[in-house]
Amino acid sequence: MKTCVIMPAYNESRAVEGLVKSILGQNLEIILIDDGSSDNTASLARNSGAIVLLNPQNIGKGASLNKGFDFALSREFDAVVTMDADGQHLPEEVTHFIALAEQSNAGILIGNRMNQLRTMPFIRIQTNKLMSWIISQLCKQKIPDSQCGFRLIRKEVLSKINLKTYKYEAESEILIQAARLGFTIKSIPVKTVYQGEKSNIHPVWDTIRFIRFIIKELWITRH
Repeated sequence: MKTCVIMPAYNESRAVEGLVKSILGQNLEIILIDDGSSDNTASLARNSGAIVLLNPQNIGKGASLNKGFDFALSREFDAVVTMDADGQHLPEEVTHFIALAEQSNAGILIGNRMNQLRTMPFIRIQTNKLMSWIISQLCKQKIPDSQCGFRLIRKEVLSKINLKTYKYEAESEILIQAARLGFTIKSIPVKTVYQGEKSNIHPVWDTIRFIRFIIKELWITRH
């Protein structure tokens, strides 16, 4: 299975160099989408061997993922693995996704951190549980950790979904669209490393945006 890693990044110079080198050491291509960083994230990634796509300004994680998906489809990859650039996702687990995908017919494999809660902040645990319940209802499939960005997505899914969102809610939209298209979504246990990283999620505007997105999707589901 020809697979690449897609990594959106915004001001992640602290961790990005080590992540890129670790992924390349597994004989995988990495496509980093720099989302208008003001630091040297892009140059560090490029010098470490990543393919770097640039957003001229910060436009959002969803928009960055979409750019990476289009690039991967143009290069005829069979699947992509998406992961964050802040070091929370362990690069050595990428091969676990690929190995399971080769034995599974799932359109999406999504990481499940909910069995590793010891280091996860309490507010994040509760938020993830609530959002995962809502997304599971919309997808009509059980997804224990719908907010995990560590995923494998097959090209069959990428070629059919049409994302309308461009911020953090895009990760939920991917799941909902895939489920409505008839794809199976399966979970895979993953570890997550929390080291006091500052989230780029805006607690007010991103929450409002997500609520609007969910209301719209609920309306679509009922009609």
